[in-house]
Amino acid sequence: MIDHIKKEVRVRMAPSPTGFMHIGTLRTVLYDYFFARQNGGKLVLRVEDTDQSREVGGAVENLLRVLDWSGIVHDEGPFLVSDRIEERGDYGPYTQSKRLSIYQKYVGQLIDAGHAYYCFCTVERLDTMRQKQQKMKQPPMYDRTCLQLELAEILERIDAGEKYVVRMKVPRGKEIIVEDVVRGRVSFSTNTVDDQVILKSDGFPTYHLAVVVDDHLMKISHILRGEEWLPSTPKHIILYEMFGWENPVFAHLPLLLSSDGKKKLSKRDGDVSVEDFMAEGYLPEAIVNFVAFLGWNPGGGQTQEIYSMPALQEIFSLEKVHKSGAVFDRVKLGKINAHYIKNYDTEALFELAMPFMKKFCDRVNMQMDFERIQDRDFLMRVLTVEQERLMKLADFGVENPFFFEDIVLEKELLVWKDATDIQTTQMLTKAEEVLGKIDEDHWTRVYLQEILMETAGEDRGSFLWPLRAALTGEKRSPSPMDCAWVLGKDTSLARIGNAKLLIIPS
Repeated sequence: MIDHIKKEVRVRMAPSPTGFMHIGTLRTVLYDYFFARQNGGKLVLRVEDTDQSREVGGAVENLLRVLDWSGIVHDEGPFLVSDRIEERGDYGPYTQSKRLSIYQKYVGQLIDAGHAYYCFCTVERLDTMRQKQQKMKQPPMYDRTCLQLELAEILERIDAGEKYVVRMKVPRGKEIIVEDVVRGRVSFSTNTVDDQVILKSDGFPTYHLAVVVDDHLMKISHILRGEEWLPSTPKHIILYEMFGWENPVFAHLPLLLSSDGKKKLSKRDGDVSVEDFMAEGYLPEAIVNFVAFLGWNPGGGQTQEIYSMPALQEIFSLEKVHKSGAVFDRVKLGKINAHYIKNYDTEALFELAMPFMKKFCDRVNMQMDFERIQDRDFLMRVLTVEQERLMKLADFGVENPFFFEDIVLEKELLVWKDATDIQTTQMLTKAEEVLGKIDEDHWTRVYLQEILMETAGEDRGSFLWPLRAALTGEKRSPSPMDCAWVLGKDTSLARIGNAKLLIIPS
């Protein structure tokens, strides 16, 4: 096991503002958060926007809102204050596009020390070079043509306004060892590491330079990131050595895999951003709970799956993160979310569910019940009944449209087994009489359950089946007691009366 807690713990999340937050990014920052809090450390947020062509407006604000939604609190970096971004911390700026002079300074140091060089090769020449390498089955690596240039020629071409990039000069014949908390010791030969571009022709650094400089200057002690970044790590270690800086501790987290476990989770597999799941009505507690187990578990034979954020923070261990990929099981996520919905305070859940209720009501035809969908008490009754079965808030009303609109009732549905029309009518009449005697003050879920079950007696099917069908027009629904409670006395009696007319027309 690597002894990696030797100094103040400082971890960072460093997303690019290129759109929505991938669920894998949330997994990484969640582990960062747990690890920092366990060790009295700091979580730093840094915006890596060196690729200006991919930047999406409002992405940083959106990122900050997602962090707030998930309950993850960072200590330094950009913060959203009244819809305005403010930076806090002693190591700013925390946005890379504001740090260009810093990167240029360190690029100059590398050039002066002979660890980097100017490259004037055009895109066309590089494409031709790579095509030749492919034909000869050689790895695609820069052929170091510009490394041979004399200083006088370099200065002349720069003065002439010729475009250039700066490349790091990777030493050949060396072995780079990555001591990884998750993967153990991993070895790379520098003979397979390309002379990476570290400064682009637009004056912006590439990721590889900027991440090393920033992590050093911001005193990042541990770098948690996805497994896909492992091949880049030797480039970063080489840069640390060139600058004479101490390496941070690396921990490369397992890939998130699609449900078949065969490929990396991507948009082809459906929703993959945190915002997608927010829009579907997954609760933050459920997402955090589910994501925490994507590549980690506490071990020790534990089978418990439901944990609060504080509990996860307490038991999380970086050493117990798995090497193998983690399957993104949407069915399991649904079950966890359903658990949290079922156990949520109904009043609090109502506030969370309101946007989804409105969307549902806007989708379906509710002309005759327009006033009903404005009725908070009515919507609360629907949610109370559905809460026990909802998998996500976006499912509100979907399985029970009969609460909101007129029903189309088929006579055959009303008949319990081999009951006759007269028997069916008698059962509906009995229900009509019982419900008709209940005043509004007693029209409660508990009382309706009590009185209707008492009326049904031992032969519950013959009484409750036609009543449920009359109220809903469906083969499956919540109990007739719950349906009557939600619909209210007037609507319930009207639907029972319509059902009786369907069996024996007047």
